[in-house]
Amino acid sequence: MNILVTNDDGISAESLWALVRELKKISRVSVVAPDGERSAIGTAVTLFEPLHAEEVRSPVPGVTAYAVDGSPSDCVILAMGKLISGKIDLVVSGINLGSNVGEDVYISGTVGSALQGYFRGSSAMAVSAPRTSVSGQETAARAAALLAERLTAPPRPARIFLNVNTPDLPPDEITEVRITRLARTSHINTVEEDGLSQQKKYQLVRQQIVESAIKGTDMYAIKHGIISITPLFTSLFERPPQQFLRRLCAELLQELKYSKDVS
Repeated sequence: MNILVTNDDGISAESLWALVRELKKISRVSVVAPDGERSAIGTAVTLFEPLHAEEVRSPVPGVTAYAVDGSPSDCVILAMGKLISGKIDLVVSGINLGSNVGEDVYISGTVGSALQGYFRGSSAMAVSAPRTSVSGQETAARAAALLAERLTAPPRPARIFLNVNTPDLPPDEITEVRITRLARTSHINTVEEDGLSQQKKYQLVRQQIVESAIKGTDMYAIKHGIISITPLFTSLFERPPQQFLRRLCAELLQELKYSKDVS
């Protein structure tokens, strides 16, 4: 199995390497990530300027890593088109520092880069955890490795795209792993004006809507201590079979707790 890992928080993000360490236990892993933070730019790609990729020293032995002066989507396109030889079985993006739920998926660089892998025929997974949660990020890394094994094991769909969010909890306090749907609305977007300077400045502000955490949605899940797995797809004909999704979740929580105990 050959896994490509990227993110939108940059090549130096510890959450990226926490994910790589877990994935390296089960697969060959390559990393192609932005040279700095590129959050909240969705599926943006660089079309009119050249891109530069520099091989960097990986803190995880046996992992080839490149830093790219472009967007997260650029990283995946460049990796699959030039930098990484052989077939990529799975693209994993994360671990994002902050949940990606509801309408956030449409502006997320984490989700956007995973989508590029999906467009190019690979299964893909975007992985996120609460920004300041060490427990949540540890849980996300282990859950991603377990899901990666299941996503690439036969029988399976030709390709599948998952958006995974973990709550601010260690594995032994998580109550469930659940297949969810996107919350229809997750934030209010407002604009604040700075009228003190001669030239007006505007600040975009996003405020989470607590009321949008409706049962069955990704927001509801993470608010109630549940790992949220949301299938994303670009065509109804590519919607993953329910039987496969149920099998994906079956006993995942037990395995997650066991892996915590033996690590």
